[in-house]
Amino acid sequence: MEKIRARLIYNPTSGREEMRRRLPMILQRLERGGIETSCHATEGKGDAIKAASVAVERGYDLIIAAGGDGTLNEVINGMAGHATRPSLGVLPMGTTNDFARAHGIPRRWQDAVDLILRRHARPVDIGLADGKYFINIAGGGFLTDLSYEAPSKLKTMIGQLAYYIKGFESITRFHPTKLRISAEGIGDFDGEHMLFLIANSQSVAGFEKLAPQAKTDDGLFDVIILKKCNLAEMIRIASLAMRGEHLNDSHVIAFQTSKLVVQAEDRVQLNLDGEFGGTLPCSFSVLPSHLSIYVDENGSSSYRG
Repeated sequence: MEKIRARLIYNPTSGREEMRRRLPMILQRLERGGIETSCHATEGKGDAIKAASVAVERGYDLIIAAGGDGTLNEVINGMAGHATRPSLGVLPMGTTNDFARAHGIPRRWQDAVDLILRRHARPVDIGLADGKYFINIAGGGFLTDLSYEAPSKLKTMIGQLAYYIKGFESITRFHPTKLRISAEGIGDFDGEHMLFLIANSQSVAGFEKLAPQAKTDDGLFDVIILKKCNLAEMIRIASLAMRGEHLNDSHVIAFQTSKLVVQAEDRVQLNLDGEFGGTLPCSFSVLPSHLSIYVDENGSSSYRG
């Protein structure tokens, strides 16, 4: 059996510290499947970026990102800038695991490892935001700061509920922001908006149908802009989004593009894959088929929470 060398980069605090408990069994399963694996446990913000970059430089055949969407984002940022890049495997151990949901990567660790062992690689697009990379979502405005505002200890203790708690707290900040969004091939959108989302896959913040037409291999972003609305309208649109029925609402603008620029009159923070990504203004572009990732070979989501 061909042996391949892998570097497993994991967040020991993800998913209520499940990764820390499962690590010996994961390594054993990988080894038995012909993947010789060494590990790096992240020690703080930005550590996975450095670890992934070093792994590329050392010539590993495979990098495995184990943790939540934030860990995956950092690993991608460590890989994407290199001219040649190894394949990437994902063990979803976080709170929402949006990328895994959209690509049929199972939540159960045994099944996720077995998917990696089958080594069905697929090229996927990633997004570039003024020198920073994202694989799933970029956004700004009301509510988009919840994922990086929810404390890691709270997420470890109570999981997804941590986001809902932060959501209730954020109601006091409910207000629109004046934005100018210029999309290549589409046009300009000037006005007061609640938020904008730039989706690369269907699953965003646990909403599995927020961008129902999005694909990570079509060379396009799916952009969703929510116009100025009141709280009651916002709640109604959120309920529609749960069913994927929000795109026809009069408060929603939706389109596809490969490049756009977003500017704001006030200070607006950026969310990149659930992590703080700086502030506006920012230019966004798609890097088509930039990474090769092990995903579900059936091409449909088999995510199990």
